[in-house]
Amino acid sequence: MQIGLIGSGSWATAIAKILTDNNNSLYWHFRNSNSLQHLQQRKHNPHYLSSIYFNTSLLNLTTTVTEVITNSDIIIIAVPSAYIENILEQLPTHIFEHKKIVSAIKGILPNSNQLLNDYLEKHFNFQLENYFTLLGPCHAEEVAAEKLSYLTFSGIDEIKALSIATFFKSDYINVVTNHDIIGVQYAAVLKNIYALGAGIAHGLDYGDNFLSVYIANCAHEMGIFFRKLIWLKENEESYKNLNYAASVYLGDLLVTCYSLYSRNRTFGNMIGKGYSVKAAQLEMNMVAEGYNASKCIYTINQSVNAEIPIATIIYEILWEQVSAEEGFKKMEKLMV
Repeated sequence: MQIGLIGSGSWATAIAKILTDNNNSLYWHFRNSNSLQHLQQRKHNPHYLSSIYFNTSLLNLTTTVTEVITNSDIIIIAVPSAYIENILEQLPTHIFEHKKIVSAIKGILPNSNQLLNDYLEKHFNFQLENYFTLLGPCHAEEVAAEKLSYLTFSGIDEIKALSIATFFKSDYINVVTNHDIIGVQYAAVLKNIYALGAGIAHGLDYGDNFLSVYIANCAHEMGIFFRKLIWLKENEESYKNLNYAASVYLGDLLVTCYSLYSRNRTFGNMIGKGYSVKAAQLEMNMVAEGYNASKCIYTINQSVNAEIPIATIIYEILWEQVSAEEGFKKMEKLMV
């Protein structure tokens, strides 16, 4: 099976390392031709995880998305959710026929408030049975350092998900499978919002005692959202007994809220210290998925109607000009 990768940021670079360390050849799309040429000549990505050196004989590098898709059986999409529509809208509607798509996106498409699988079904008639997700808890920087990490592969058919996961299993990567293809994507979205809130709390000089209570309440709120969502969308018994303390749910929430590698936590810390949203974006020069996600979830929840006051307050701070201090004073009263 030939694997293709769309995206050249830190998470995409970490994925490329895992796959090539396992001696898999890879078609890899770079948007920036200078970065592509640098990798060809110097064997590392100049802008992301530059400590990783690649066996370039395993890489087919291109700036053409269609070349990656046409030559691959499995296409991994690992770009920020805000940019994916610009990439996909240029493609012919038949291009994903007989392909498997693996989403490594940790966000909602902000222009349409859709998960990637919903967008693909609408615009490409792509069926959910050939759609899979690749999620954490896993930071790209720890993959680069080959610290033991866990990846969760989800699909409505766990056997097919496991067959894809085997390409990734190694001495420093353990793999887990899951059939909750919709829930895990919303978990990745929500944990980024909550991690941004954890950063705001840190910027406001709240301590670890508050943060532990905050994260416990976030985990509870996630469970409320998932159960309400499943009640609306699914009627299968297997969904009603999911373990929301599993690594792809609680584990990813914890690491994203606590880790200094978390760009959402970093972004939130700036907001808590008084940066405007625009100033924080310019300072980071990286995408914090939780910013757009907070607005998307707020909008989606108008239909789901789950009680998610923490996510709502974070939305109000980022989008409704509520001050961080005022928002967290309100949040203090919610903690149990």
